[in-house]
Amino acid sequence: MSDGATRSTTNPAARGASRDAQAAEGSVSSGGEGAKYVFVAVIAILIVILDQVTKLWVAADMRLHQSIPIFDGWFDLTYVRNTGAAFSMLADLPEAIRIPFFVVVAIVAGGAILYFVHQTPRTQRTVLLACAFVLGGAVGNLIDRLAYGEVIDFLDVYWDDWHWPAFNVADSFISVGVVLLLGNALFSKE
Repeated sequence: MSDGATRSTTNPAARGASRDAQAAEGSVSSGGEGAKYVFVAVIAILIVILDQVTKLWVAADMRLHQSIPIFDGWFDLTYVRNTGAAFSMLADLPEAIRIPFFVVVAIVAGGAILYFVHQTPRTQRTVLLACAFVLGGAVGNLIDRLAYGEVIDFLDVYWDDWHWPAFNVADSFISVGVVLLLGNALFSKE
């Protein structure tokens, strides 16, 4: 009798059902190993689409340097073009150096993010989300550099005469992604 009981738990149908239950549990809680790449890719693609749609809208409906007040004294939509990096760094470099430099930096950064995703356990959703934010933002700005040789910026935060450098949706996601990564590195118990 005990032999029959053992056989029932080693029955191929029972093993298959057990495997299906484990797979279903894994896909609900954290997905397979490939799920983290899909998660990062989908979020990054959505960010690129949002970034490019907003930039196309600004370029089509606003004149260069035009401002539209949103919250008077605090926030405007102001259409500018940035040939440099954050805060217009390196904007004065010749285009023949500047554009290839930024393309190489974006490709290296994207590769580093993908490697980081590869090394990150699928259970660390915040880290994966942060990676998707940075990757999507980097690709959004890379598209601008390749298409225009500069980046379209339009979010203008200011107080009185003090203006934060104009930025865009891609920059916003990069910044939030970096903050999430730093917060995770400083405060995570994992």
